[in-house]
Amino acid sequence: MPKILAVDDSKSMRQMVTMSLTSAGHQVVEAEDGAAALNIAKQEQFDVVVTDINMPNMNGIELITALRALPNYKFTPILCLTTESSGDMKVKGKDAGATGWIVKPFSPEKLLSVISRVI
Repeated sequence: MPKILAVDDSKSMRQMVTMSLTSAGHQVVEAEDGAAALNIAKQEQFDVVVTDINMPNMNGIELITALRALPNYKFTPILCLTTESSGDMKVKGKDAGATGWIVKPFSPEKLLSVISRVI
């Protein structure tokens, strides 16, 4: 069963992502910002990380950069799930090491199809 780390400062968004993923048989752990996610990721291994970009404490780009610096997360798929749709921000995400980009609002089907492609 794939284990997914869902990172978003919005509780309702985390709940939506978790519901979508658990209904498809994935195990989900939630984090409310990049700093919390990084601490969790250092203690557990995840198959995929789904992160928002705009968050307090540590944003998604900083989180991706920090995760990519960890040996266990060099090749782990990291998906950005964000309201950011500018080409500029996507380039920053790619440069940091993001695997994919999903713009909010998202459909559960779209999220699941992207996740099934990267696992």
